[in-house]
Amino acid sequence: MVKRAGGSLLLSIKIDRSSHQPVSTQLCVALREMILDGGFRAGERLPASRTLARELGLSRTTIIEVFDRLVAEGLLESHTGSGTFVSQVLGASRPKPPKPDVATVVRGAPRLSQLMAQAVGLFGDRQRLPHLPRAFTTALPAFDVFPMAQWARLSAKYLRGPRDDIMGYGDPNGSPQLRRALAAHLRANRGITCDPDQLFIVGGAQQAFHLIGSTLLNPGEKVWFENPGAIGARNSLIACGAELVPVPVDAEGLRVDEGLRLSPQFRLAFVTPSHQQPLGCVMSLERRFALLHAAQQAGAWVIEDDYDGEFFFGGRPPPTLKSVDTTGLVIYVGTFSKSLFPALRLGYLLAPPALVDTFRTIMSKYLQGVPSHTQGVVAEFIDEGHFSAHVRRMRHVYLERHEALIAAAHRRLAGLLDLVPAHSGLHTIGHLAAGISELAVSRDADQQQVTASPIGRFALSPVDVNGLVLGFGGVSPKLIDAGVEVLAQVLERRQAPLAAHKARSRAAVV
Repeated sequence: MVKRAGGSLLLSIKIDRSSHQPVSTQLCVALREMILDGGFRAGERLPASRTLARELGLSRTTIIEVFDRLVAEGLLESHTGSGTFVSQVLGASRPKPPKPDVATVVRGAPRLSQLMAQAVGLFGDRQRLPHLPRAFTTALPAFDVFPMAQWARLSAKYLRGPRDDIMGYGDPNGSPQLRRALAAHLRANRGITCDPDQLFIVGGAQQAFHLIGSTLLNPGEKVWFENPGAIGARNSLIACGAELVPVPVDAEGLRVDEGLRLSPQFRLAFVTPSHQQPLGCVMSLERRFALLHAAQQAGAWVIEDDYDGEFFFGGRPPPTLKSVDTTGLVIYVGTFSKSLFPALRLGYLLAPPALVDTFRTIMSKYLQGVPSHTQGVVAEFIDEGHFSAHVRRMRHVYLERHEALIAAAHRRLAGLLDLVPAHSGLHTIGHLAAGISELAVSRDADQQQVTASPIGRFALSPVDVNGLVLGFGGVSPKLIDAGVEVLAQVLERRQAPLAAHKARSRAAVV
């Protein structure tokens, strides 16, 4: 039996044998935290390995392995014949937490730069949406059908390569192999002809937006921005000092005429023409040409965010804005977060010829690239044909899930939510009846583990649309049905008082 002062602490350690993490690692982490948190005094003796193994139900070999690891880290000291002790060094050199004083209380929050303080203050009260594979989380691809075996094989193949390539500094502009593979893919699948040297690999689309904004914008310069529009890009550009001009969106996309009325002079325009975020419309060819003409007249650049344009399942996909651009003003941004999976944190920007040298200089002197391993595996995934095959398969999967949502809504949400059929992507929207609060419905649904984002969350200024954004890409048909049932019950409860009020009003008139 453990009789030392720290015995009760040690017996509180819980080992999860169903975890993917080895039990030795679990025990090592638990002991390390106890030591660093002051659960043991410097110089205190730990129980013998046999005793601890018996009490925790582990092998003595595991205990000895953990002790050896902590000795190597300098947290424990082992004395032959005496036992294992907490290092004496911890008692002398471990820093103490600062004591609160008047100056600390007065200072309060840290002083931020003016730009970041503005960005945090403007949207700091909006909590990040839960990125869980539940109905109806947006922006999540279907993890359950990803070809993990192929990915694991390619990853292992890469790690068997030359160590200089695996462990050294990669090309700051991005892996040449990946850039070549991407250029070929964009030409074949998105109608974009480009040179690999125009492509720059970055840590996700949001880093691309911040890079573009910090490169091309001076604080206070105006940026046309879709209203409602993409949250990540919005926040990135605000942090770069942009003055965002909320330009309304209709069934044909960005209202260029309204943009010209609100701000005829602008430095950047941000659009999602292939699948507007969040409303889902496709920008018409007429609007695309009008936007390019307006940008040319103003001497502005245009950011095209093609975040899920790969997944057009409603017939022939529309052309990208970049593919019809003859002005050389469109900066095309893509991401692997939707086409593969978000944990990659991998995106790219396609620079017009006039900006290639500028971005090359910035990448080499400021960013230094993203992990080579990730780029290498993605490049092989594309070159071996798995990426194109995966995209084709996912179009069928997302079409199936979209149809499951439409069918479930037809059965259960008729008269409660007017769901808009989508033609591409991983989400759609539904319109609520007048008098029903999208915020209230979203809160009620979240309490039952269903995500239904209010459209107003995506808006810079108030919009006329009252509704919800519903993601279906990362949700199985079974979960879609269950989520629709929850949403129906929430809406029925919200509509009941409204229906009763209308009935009383009609009775009063009679």
